Amino acid sequence: MAASTAQARPAPRGAAPRANVAGLRNVTLRIFRFNPDVDAKPSYHEYTVQADPTDRVLDALNTVKWYQDGTLTYRRSCAHGVCGSDAMRINGVNRLACKVLIKDVGDHVTIEPLMGFKVIKDMVVDMEGFFAQYRSVLPFLVTDAAPPAGGRERIQSVADREKFDDTTKCILCAACTTSCPSFWADENFVGPAAIVNAHRFIFDSRDEASGERLEILNDREGVWRCRTIFNCTEACPREIRITKAIGEVKKAILKGSRDIAVRQPVGVHHG
Repeated sequence: MAASTAQARPAPRGAAPRANVAGLRNVTLRIFRFNPDVDAKPSYHEYTVQADPTDRVLDALNTVKWYQDGTLTYRRSCAHGVCGSDAMRINGVNRLACKVLIKDVGDHVTIEPLMGFKVIKDMVVDMEGFFAQYRSVLPFLVTDAAPPAGGRERIQSVADREKFDDTTKCILCAACTTSCPSFWADENFVGPAAIVNAHRFIFDSRDEASGERLEILNDREGVWRCRTIFNCTEACPREIRITKAIGEVKKAILKGSRDIAVRQPVGVHHG
């Protein structure tokens, strides 16, 4: 196992490391490291930091980067569990580093990039394919109806809103898609996140492109690739009922929702 030998970086002004403070404990981070420009293969480096039990894993990563090894690379932005940029595997589970507390993962933490994506460097992965699948399902409102008079918003009932309310919570972190064995086996699978974002508009009473989206998803690389394993639901940091949403899209296709032409998907049999 490799150990970091990089020189510690100067502490940012006003952000000195906490040392010998009551309640802090030593936490060992075993971090996946890989720079394809210089490394023949990945390795794991270990770093020890002092952390409060209520610190987040992201705080520990920041401590490593700011004070021990500035070459460590990962994505982060808002640090409030909303932007989805710091999704990674923490002790083998897809999570947001900014939401997971040290007390919930223990004093020895393994941190790795999301599975199924090409590693650009360390925890940073190439997500272009993920976003291409997201764009493929038309994740935006489509309507030819004229806007309401007077600049008013397009009104819908509470009941209509509730049909897709859960799937509006997606933050495109890719935790669900990269927890899916079907995605690991087939990179062309549209993936749970794209289906969730299609669901959000398929069941929106103001949208007029539901049939087109259902046609896109009625494909061997669409919803029918899902095997209902529930990994995606368990991985979602926003607690979206992803498997339920995928099931609703399947039912909409089989019922011929919005007059789409339903064809028999590969691998689906009805007795």
